[in-house]
Amino acid sequence: MRIRQPIVSVLGHVDHGKTTFLDRIRGSGIVEREAGRITQHIGATEVPTETIVKICGSMIRDPNFKVPGLLFIDTPGHESFTSLRARGGSLADMAILIIDIREGLMPQTVESINILKQYKTPFIIGLNKIDRINGWKVVEDQSFALNIRDQEELLVQELDDRMFNLIGALSAHGFNANRYDRIGDFSKEIALVPMSAVNGLGIPDALMILIGLAQKYLEGNLITEDGPAEGTILEVKEEKGLGTTLDTIIYSGMIRREDSFVVGTGSEPVLLKVKSLLKPKPLDEIRDPKESFDNIKEIHAASGVKILARGSGDVVAGAPLRVIGGKMTAERAIEDVLSMTRVSIETDPEGIFIKADAIGSLEAMSYLLKQQGFKISRAEVGDISEREIKEIAAVEDPLRRVILAFNVKALPDVQNDADGADVKLIMNNVIYKIIEDFQEWTKLRRMELDNERRSEYAHPAKFLVLRDNVFRISKPAVVGIRVLAGRIRINQSVMREDGKVIGRISSMQIDRKNIKEAKMGDEVAMAIDGPMVGRHFWEEDILYIDIPSLKVTDLKTRDLSVEEKEVLEHIIEIRRREKPTWGMS
Repeated sequence: MRIRQPIVSVLGHVDHGKTTFLDRIRGSGIVEREAGRITQHIGATEVPTETIVKICGSMIRDPNFKVPGLLFIDTPGHESFTSLRARGGSLADMAILIIDIREGLMPQTVESINILKQYKTPFIIGLNKIDRINGWKVVEDQSFALNIRDQEELLVQELDDRMFNLIGALSAHGFNANRYDRIGDFSKEIALVPMSAVNGLGIPDALMILIGLAQKYLEGNLITEDGPAEGTILEVKEEKGLGTTLDTIIYSGMIRREDSFVVGTGSEPVLLKVKSLLKPKPLDEIRDPKESFDNIKEIHAASGVKILARGSGDVVAGAPLRVIGGKMTAERAIEDVLSMTRVSIETDPEGIFIKADAIGSLEAMSYLLKQQGFKISRAEVGDISEREIKEIAAVEDPLRRVILAFNVKALPDVQNDADGADVKLIMNNVIYKIIEDFQEWTKLRRMELDNERRSEYAHPAKFLVLRDNVFRISKPAVVGIRVLAGRIRINQSVMREDGKVIGRISSMQIDRKNIKEAKMGDEVAMAIDGPMVGRHFWEEDILYIDIPSLKVTDLKTRDLSVEEKEVLEHIIEIRRREKPTWGMS
């Protein structure tokens, strides 16, 4: 039995300073190396009690903590927090929610609050960027308790005004909050800690509150036995000289070199054996370390560790890990892992296709898209394939011919196939940017489609089905044709010489590239939904574009070519065989 480190998740709206907060504690520059200066993946940093005592200085009267330190989890956002599950609940024991004091509660901040409430995760709030209050006197790494004594009264009042606005907003979400040095009972109020992550101001106060709350309220929850470890995979990486590595949080028990363990993959769980355990040094980041890892024999909870195991290439980020031993048999471990690796994303046949490099990333994209009213048809881990391009190209709705992809690859051939098939690939290594780009594309695509519909009218046209150019007999029929007169567009209905409407044009291609319109003289591959070649039409047939009766009068007023006028008159003749008044309205 031992007291483990509490796992502290760092949450907050994008660009409010989550990673900068940890960078200041670590003395690192992780945020500078992140794409767009925005955290993309989950990282872990161990901060020992000795470091916390050193940072806090005289603020801590009794440095004899039973808690051995704090294990911080830096997340891309609240969505990743939800994907890190342990025994059906949150992986984190507590959290610090970083809020830009100038912006207050942003949408993602509110969502983080709701998730913390759902999981009943205790948290404090870091009121970041107080150094941006014009005139605020900053002393690097100073405690807020000392710093505020040197501020002018007007600036203190401005800080209080901003803080009281936030307290009111939090109250609307069911939380009582106050500045930490004004709280009598931390079990009844959320502590607000004014700080500046960029220069360390107020960070001593935040660390003091976090370790103090862990010591007072969480000690009973932090007892762990030296049984088989349970953990969660943060990252799966290919690293030079190491091969595939598994960045992992061990939150219960212990794991040893040569231990067997079960872990989740994109399909079935796998049974692997530990080859090496690499532990980052204290204050170093597991995802981007400054120093080399320590190769050790065993690791106890709670810790971040890089696991090397032969055959781990199919393991996915966000998957659970179970070490075999004692009551944890291989069968039970497989059952546990299976129950936790199913991607819990609600799908709809009318939605869009999303891809990502990890389960947590898929859940993040799905969550944000649904917040914007978009549905998901499929959600899969992995790079984009040629097969998927073909499948999306066959989707009837043009607003769904799109793949949103986070941090995955598309080979040049795949990108060319997408361009030729009129499939939009929206790819980025910043999830929020993908969402923004998709919203912009959807807006522009809707405008294009609306313009096409407004400008589109059924043009008189006829075409010849070419001999020896049947590529598919039905569902849809795909044939080579030559436009003999007029202009042909997709979605127009096709009529035979006898007046029978046999189907609708779903697509056309020239040189394997989709086109929207074919003109007289063009030879194209045409897909027609509805008919079967050899039953409803044949090679060398001449077919016509069906003209609605109400459009005839309007068409006669338009500037039609001689060939188009002849086709229109012939269509009228065909239709009037059955209904003499056709086209006269």
